[in-house]
Amino acid sequence: MSTIINADTSNGLKLTSDTSGEIELQSAGVTKAKITSSGLQNASGSAITSQAGENLIINGNMAIAQRGTSFSASTSTIYLLDRFLYINVDSPDSVYTITQDTDAPSGFANSLKVDVATADASLDASDGTQIEHRIEGQNLQQLAFGTSDAKSLTLSFWVKSNKTGTYVVRLLQPDASSRMISQAYTISSANTWEKKTITVSGDTSGVINDDNGAGLNITWWLSAGTDYQSGSMPTDWQSYSNGDSAVGQVNLADSTSNYLNIAGVQLETGTTATPFENLQYTTQLQLCQRYYETGLAWGGSRYSDNFAIMQAAFKVTKRANPTMTYTSVSGGTPAANGVTIDSSTFYIPTTISSVGSATWVAVSEL
Repeated sequence: MSTIINADTSNGLKLTSDTSGEIELQSAGVTKAKITSSGLQNASGSAITSQAGENLIINGNMAIAQRGTSFSASTSTIYLLDRFLYINVDSPDSVYTITQDTDAPSGFANSLKVDVATADASLDASDGTQIEHRIEGQNLQQLAFGTSDAKSLTLSFWVKSNKTGTYVVRLLQPDASSRMISQAYTISSANTWEKKTITVSGDTSGVINDDNGAGLNITWWLSAGTDYQSGSMPTDWQSYSNGDSAVGQVNLADSTSNYLNIAGVQLETGTTATPFENLQYTTQLQLCQRYYETGLAWGGSRYSDNFAIMQAAFKVTKRANPTMTYTSVSGGTPAANGVTIDSSTFYIPTTISSVGSATWVAVSEL
């Protein structure tokens, strides 16, 4: 029994008290949450652990697409929708068209869609293709990896494909000699949105560095040759093993009829998948701009004949000094000494005698 606080539809607030030390919160006589010695729980007794900012994935709802909304993915490793990238291993023959798609599960407006444009029905042993998301180490210190207090992680996402069967997600720690754990999930119904939840234990051995480098990589396999399927699926964190990486993975690339959509990606501490954390668009855009930003710089600081400096500040401080490219320079051309930058501002020396402008792109990806 518990002390019950009930918002009754007829008599207003009703209190039924006892000495159990537990509280049930009810609406119209239906239990919605509990407070026990173990903490806050939902009606079924599972812990409620999510707080604002607990989703470790940036752009998990696939809303931000600064680079564009359609990409051809072949032998190159390329960034796609913000914070997600396509990786190929050993240059397989397959080619994908990857887009921001409006086909999405209820509560979401977008998904990331992978369409097979050129099939590869016979993979070489070392061939592999993946979608990946990388997280900064300094954003993961609450996991306490490398200690006895290491926290469990729960990854949840929505997926849809015409090709049913076994797929694999891998979590990998670049800081800890690429310690890894892979887990399988099953697409059971063709052409149907399904929510998948994967929980892994905390790693008491692998230390994630408190820095701006990659601390955790989450990889969704699309195809995997036998080099990645020759071992056994890990049941816990372990040293990196090619053969244990994608055991049982289907070959999505075996037909140009195949596709895969991913949406609503969330990674959080604990063993329960909580409802997706929706951030305001502007907040999520700013999180993405730490790694990629584009804009317009104006000149005007002339300090010699036919020579000036364009200067601008980034909207968001970059993860590290970015790689800069710039185009569409009006009034002149970039000078030979190029671009001077730090993580918050940049300068473009250019051969102009009057105010000019330039479109720039700053990249500071993991």
